Amino acid sequence: MFSSDNITIEGLRVHNLKNLDLEIPRNKFVVITGVSGSGKSSLAFDTLYKEGQRRYLETFSAYARQFIGNYDRPDVDFIEGLSPVISIEQKTVSKNPRSTVGTVTEIYDFLRLLYARVGKPHSYITGKPMTSFTEEQIISKIYNDFNDKKILILAPVVQSRKGNYRDLFEQIFRRGYLKARVDGEILDLDHGLHVDRYKTHDIEVVVDRISLNNDKLKRLKTSLTEALSLSKGQVFIIEHESQNIKKYSKNLMCSESGISYSYPEPNNFSFNSPYGSCNTCKGLGNTWNIDLNKVISDKTLSIKDGAIIPLGKFKDTVMFKQIKALLSKFGAEMSTPFDQIPEEAKEIVFDGTNGSTIEVYLNMGSDYGVYYDLEFEGICTMIKRHASAPQGSLKKWAKEFLSERVCNECNGERLKKESLSFLIDNKNISEVSKMNIHTLNLWINDIEKKLNKRDTEIVRDLLPEIKKRISFLNNIGLNYLDLNRPAKTLSGGESQRIRIASQIASQLTGVLYILDEPTIGLHPVDNKRLIDSLRKLVDMGNSVIVVEHDRDVMESSDHILDIGPGAGSHGGEIIANESTKNFIKKSVSLSKSLLS
Repeated sequence: MFSSDNITIEGLRVHNLKNLDLEIPRNKFVVITGVSGSGKSSLAFDTLYKEGQRRYLETFSAYARQFIGNYDRPDVDFIEGLSPVISIEQKTVSKNPRSTVGTVTEIYDFLRLLYARVGKPHSYITGKPMTSFTEEQIISKIYNDFNDKKILILAPVVQSRKGNYRDLFEQIFRRGYLKARVDGEILDLDHGLHVDRYKTHDIEVVVDRISLNNDKLKRLKTSLTEALSLSKGQVFIIEHESQNIKKYSKNLMCSESGISYSYPEPNNFSFNSPYGSCNTCKGLGNTWNIDLNKVISDKTLSIKDGAIIPLGKFKDTVMFKQIKALLSKFGAEMSTPFDQIPEEAKEIVFDGTNGSTIEVYLNMGSDYGVYYDLEFEGICTMIKRHASAPQGSLKKWAKEFLSERVCNECNGERLKKESLSFLIDNKNISEVSKMNIHTLNLWINDIEKKLNKRDTEIVRDLLPEIKKRISFLNNIGLNYLDLNRPAKTLSGGESQRIRIASQIASQLTGVLYILDEPTIGLHPVDNKRLIDSLRKLVDMGNSVIVVEHDRDVMESSDHILDIGPGAGSHGGEIIANESTKNFIKKSVSLSKSLLS
């Protein structure tokens, strides 16, 4: 007869389980114990968890299930009273190189929100705090700074970027503007105007020229509004006589260097988002670079004898013919030891001609040859091209000549320099991520006292969420972990306990949690903390089933299910299925001997 207080199972024959009929109490802390191979995991994971997942998937439409896949029904006649199931096994949380302790526990997500709301922006060039103004404040400042002076109002549209900008100049000209300041020089706009595409440029549109006084205040407002619209919130003012320039912005701006930031959002501090991740390493903190020690085997060898490992010894191929022609231009030969080849020739052999050409002489034999312009890709460039391919044997081959190094752009911090320039208590989010859980707890408590009244109100609901998650990790003995530690380096036990902390934080009720030996790798001193966490899950209205041999866990449970008596075909039977108190008093088994 089904009881709402129990999970009822009849005719269970999964693996070595021998047609078992049993009941497991709900909303209790239950330990499944027994010798290794007796059938504990067959009951917990291959029956209860698998059937729970199968029933969940059956709630999806047939159309959705064809993409998700199906679970086969366990070999059992009847199961009733099964709650939604969450399995917390001993396995690495994620092999994704982007996953860290901070992201898995969601602490980093709350830190991103914290920095987006109360982080103080600083210039990555000068280190000084950034400022921003309203349009009215900008007008007032310009009027006070330049009254009775002749000024130019400029709208910056390109800042330190490469390109020929022919289309941009055309668009500006069509909108009625006649002049632009290009790299510090005022130019007349006309059809066909362009700049060198390979050089870095600064371009500002000349919106207006005004001799500023009270009569021109309305014109100033109109021109300023137009300039701010063109440049997305920035305006430069140049005094005509001194040519001094002042920069103003509705965004965050450094008045000294002129750089500006947009107002931050949480994704600006995420290394998993293009808005926040370093452009060079894409948020990984490391890059794969050519390792010349792997490319050159022995510098005393010649290229002919195989000094360049990717090419091997001399063969009659186009690549070797091109290299021979290049060496000849610089007075070297294929038989010249590599360390005696001129440096300029080595650079071209490695990096190529970078899109340009070099005139070389190609000997066609019989004292006959031709001069031609050679565009050479370069050995290292070729390796990088193959290494960046989606997949294949050439990608695997190219990887042999690469080494992983800390990103030169972000120095392993993973984020853009703008994101790293927002500080709380003189620390950026990357520095906070390097803290372990214990140190982070002290820092959070410290900054809470230092925040001003406005910031305290903003983070009133945010800091408790961070503290709560820190507390859960402390309670299960993981306060030594750094937030930026990659999730793939965690042990199975650490990963499992992190997931326990995440489930406690989720505040779910009515769930069946199944855990696999959570005490493995845990110091006995921390056992009580883990047990308290499991008990907390039960107190929240959940059922907890733990496959475990640990004495402390067994003694702290409400109910023990002992499977045995032996392993494999000698197991699969119920030795005991009773309250922990009765088990200690009455049962006779190998598991009981642990508690005697």
